[in-house]
Amino acid sequence: MTSSPISRRAVLHGGAAAGLGIVVAGSLDAIAGPAAARAACRPAVGYGDLVPDPAGLLALPPGFSYTIVAQAGVTLLESGQATPSDADGTGCFRSPNGSVLVNNHEIGGGEPFPVPALAGLTYDPGARGGTTTIEVDGRGRRLREYVSVAGTHNNCAGGITPWGTWLTCEETEQKAGGQYLKDHGYVFEVDPHDRAANQNPVALKFLGRYSHEAVAVDPYTHAIYLTEDAGGPNGLYFRWTPPAGFRAGKGALRALAQRPDGDTAGRLQAMSCFRGGQHVADLSEATTPGTRYKVQWVDVPDRDAKTVSVRKQFTDDEVTRSRKLEGAWWADGGAYFVASFARHDDGSVNEHDGQVWFYDPRTETVTLKTIFGVNTDPEADNGNFDGPDNITVSPYGGVILAEDGEGVSHLVGVTEQGKAYPLARNELNDSEFTGPTFSADGKILFANIQSPGYVFAITGPWGRPSNADLAAS
Repeated sequence: MTSSPISRRAVLHGGAAAGLGIVVAGSLDAIAGPAAARAACRPAVGYGDLVPDPAGLLALPPGFSYTIVAQAGVTLLESGQATPSDADGTGCFRSPNGSVLVNNHEIGGGEPFPVPALAGLTYDPGARGGTTTIEVDGRGRRLREYVSVAGTHNNCAGGITPWGTWLTCEETEQKAGGQYLKDHGYVFEVDPHDRAANQNPVALKFLGRYSHEAVAVDPYTHAIYLTEDAGGPNGLYFRWTPPAGFRAGKGALRALAQRPDGDTAGRLQAMSCFRGGQHVADLSEATTPGTRYKVQWVDVPDRDAKTVSVRKQFTDDEVTRSRKLEGAWWADGGAYFVASFARHDDGSVNEHDGQVWFYDPRTETVTLKTIFGVNTDPEADNGNFDGPDNITVSPYGGVILAEDGEGVSHLVGVTEQGKAYPLARNELNDSEFTGPTFSADGKILFANIQSPGYVFAITGPWGRPSNADLAAS
């Protein structure tokens, strides 16, 4: 292991060892063999060089285009107020007319357009965040937009459930006091199709109170895996397992939370990693794709963090920490999750500008799939990226990451073989991309620019992205 910066391009061009293996089944040899050979004749990695946008919003590859689905402060909700600020994590669900989006709003302070605190949909009238639901047709054009949950705080990411709902996460540890009438730092379930099911929002306290980022749900065991975006000390990766007799489905989590023992239902545990018999204190210790750690799970003593933050209830030799744990997505029988960056001055052992991990519940292991070396010139649009945040698995192979780093901001694709490529570039400002998610038919990629607040529907000649070398290489 070394603490020196790792060449981002060298790592991502590392061949089979760096392979994501997200869609192609079988061994790493199979992934790096015929699929790579077929892709070698294509002209450039991904979908080609980005074409500048005359409108100054979104640069895309040749043949791709976008539609503005919603814009903060401009488009209107059914209740008459403006679309709220700071669109973040987004879930996409099939509907008879096209798709339904549940859109988080990461509102925690003085953002200009709050989620309206509508009667019956508001958890805490002192909080300004929440979710909106957007119905679109098969071409991504907005049909309806309305509030689905209000009165929550700093709704960052979340995740879809196997039963067709959205779990929206509060990235905060805000306790009641001042304008806030209730504690915050919880997860809430949102039904994308049934507005009545979202009445009187219920905090899923059994999932813990901390700076939640994202979740991934095991469709077989219904275990929920959760990331924490926090520092001082760095955050943790969690697993919640349901209690005996739990039957998953719409409304089941809400009903569980409302039981007399609902606050502590099931088991909430933190991840602790080992290599051989040696404990791994921080995920930044891994610098090589393919690094694999054995996982053990440690019970959380006080999941509601009544006096001490959850992550501070453990010593460093009990758990494995990571700076900036971000996006999560369930695919390939396990949970992908992202560590956005690591620096020595935040307590990390090694420095990087992004890791993608895969947790396999069958083997109880986590494997480093991709790592981004430190980007020394983030203002340059030169094929280097930093600060991956939200993640989605592409139906065409590989993953799509929303960049939340310094300088130029992109949607970043990573092929199955581990090569990064730009899929979109923010031409308006340096604001982060958020919420990438595909429609059920794979024809539309929805994504957001958080500030000033755009929701886009991106269409084009989708297909398996090329794994050829960058044209500039």
